[in-house]
Amino acid sequence: MNAEIISIGTEILLGEITDTNAQYIASRLPFLGIDLYWVSQVGDNKTRIIEVLKRAWNRSDIIFITGGLGPTADDVTRESIAEMLGEEMKIDMNLEKTLRERFGRYGMEMPLSNLKQATIIPSASSIPNPAGTAPGWWIEKDGKILITMPGPPRELNVVWQETVQSRLEEKAESVLVPRTFKTFGHSEGGAGEMVADMLAASNPTLGIYARADGIHLRLAAKAKTREEAVKMLDEGEVRIREIMGERIWGVDNETLETIIGGLLTRKAMTLAVMEDASGGTLASTFNDIPGSDAFFKGGLLASSDHAKRAFGVPSPVVTDSTPGTGLAKAMAEAARNFLDADIGLATTGSDDVTADNPFGTTFIGIADASGSRAVSRPRRRQYVTATILFELQETLLSMG
Repeated sequence: MNAEIISIGTEILLGEITDTNAQYIASRLPFLGIDLYWVSQVGDNKTRIIEVLKRAWNRSDIIFITGGLGPTADDVTRESIAEMLGEEMKIDMNLEKTLRERFGRYGMEMPLSNLKQATIIPSASSIPNPAGTAPGWWIEKDGKILITMPGPPRELNVVWQETVQSRLEEKAESVLVPRTFKTFGHSEGGAGEMVADMLAASNPTLGIYARADGIHLRLAAKAKTREEAVKMLDEGEVRIREIMGERIWGVDNETLETIIGGLLTRKAMTLAVMEDASGGTLASTFNDIPGSDAFFKGGLLASSDHAKRAFGVPSPVVTDSTPGTGLAKAMAEAARNFLDADIGLATTGSDDVTADNPFGTTFIGIADASGSRAVSRPRRRQYVTATILFELQETLLSMG
């Protein structure tokens, strides 16, 4: 099947927002065996929308439409589709009831304008939208499929994951299911040599990608059903784990910070951070983890010598030390003591550049009840946070 995406919204054409919806949908179609041939953007103008719709209807098997499903006068996606197909929109009583109940839960009376979000045409079935007031349409007519989804990315993602993807899988002649293994401790080339025999296989296929948090191995299996593909992935995973062992730190959507948060939670341990030269990035990383208040005591920004002393770094260390492992250890110990945490984590850095080290150096300090240690790593901005998290993970795993 060939597909087309139409993104609707004048704000896209004005450059006020980026069309991330098209990218989101496009990235998922290969795994459904659907070829994407065209992507269009059109403003909130009924005449031009109908023109684009007719062109898509004549050349594509599946048409994805995003945006223009709101309650305001310039949201004309429904009206445009109805006119293009020669059908009449009518209010669906069940959709109206659902909308009124949603507004009622927020203690609000539904504006009359929102009734247009409860309309539908005879050839369409409604696609639920648990994240917003704009349901989508699923239309099958004349051998074509036309799917409308809400414009806000958060709503579109929910609608896709909960309804659209599974319905498309039922239509697909084959599905491609991926699984990504996230590894550390080797280069992209080194990882490739380790899994060389798997790289030659045609199904499942294996790809290798260098990322800020390590080397990712993406295994993708193609089969008639998702169940068959998952079985192939399970068999491939056994082989990858035999080869990579403990180098694998996560799978698919797992992140270093959430894994570390889980380790800290299971060990009933707390963490405190002191940062110099990373501008609060590390503290923000931990703070954004759901449930982080259970293990994250807080972050201290200590860019100046005065701040380091105020947070408990011994004055002689601050005065006598250039950024290095000694200062990093002292900062980690001070963070642990100042915020009464089980583990203190600290960063400081040097901008000194040499032929052997063209990036400068990041120094990482980690302190716990058994003492403190520090390491130095090249100061590559895009890898600094991941490097620090790997060091912390290693410390937590060594605790048993």
